Amino acid sequence: MAGVSGCIKYSMFIFNFLFWLCGILILAIAIWVRVSKDGQEILSPGDSATNPYISVNILIAVGSIIMILGFLGCCGAVKESRCMLLLFFIGLFLILLLQVAAGILGATFKSESERMLNETLYENVKLLTGADNDAKAFQKALAEFQEEFKCCGLVNGAADWGNNFQQNSKSCECQSSTDPSCVSYESKYVYKQPCISFIKELVAKHILIVIGIAFGLAVIEILGLVFSMVLYCQIGNK
Repeated sequence: MAGVSGCIKYSMFIFNFLFWLCGILILAIAIWVRVSKDGQEILSPGDSATNPYISVNILIAVGSIIMILGFLGCCGAVKESRCMLLLFFIGLFLILLLQVAAGILGATFKSESERMLNETLYENVKLLTGADNDAKAFQKALAEFQEEFKCCGLVNGAADWGNNFQQNSKSCECQSSTDPSCVSYESKYVYKQPCISFIKELVAKHILIVIGIAFGLAVIEILGLVFSMVLYCQIGNK
């Protein structure tokens, strides 16, 4: 232990343990989203050739890599292994570079992402008037969304439902006919606001959560880089 600071060593262990926990959290959230149906049915386009899970699969991979790096950092600190610490440093530095690149790309293509979301939502309006299994699954998901967020239709209001309105009107109906946020449609009082704005708000909130998580991870990663290199040098000077 001569020449190796106990404070640095155990600080390195604690930070890597937190890093490992972050990896578990990312992996758990990504797997939950991967197996959840409602969100994918609302946001995925009708074209089956498009994989709506690409981003989630990337998060699963990132969470797994972070868990492995956290394990390397913890073991490298406790066992004072320069090899493990060096592998940890290189892997962590590469992840930090990827996060910075992803942030730059995300900011650059923000307007493009918004355009793609709009196109997807407008394209999915067709599913509300369909009768196949995919359309029925989407209609069920949107009906639950309407009931929760007090909206009706996807883009143009109740008219989006077409001939399927009567059988799905219950989730659109207002509690009071005097409510100013309601309108009369086919002898029923329904919510005037379409769900597109609520979906966009929901997506925006999730993006803010992702940004917050990424920023928190970046702070932990920088601290991990500093502690690992300091400990690596101290072990070499023993």
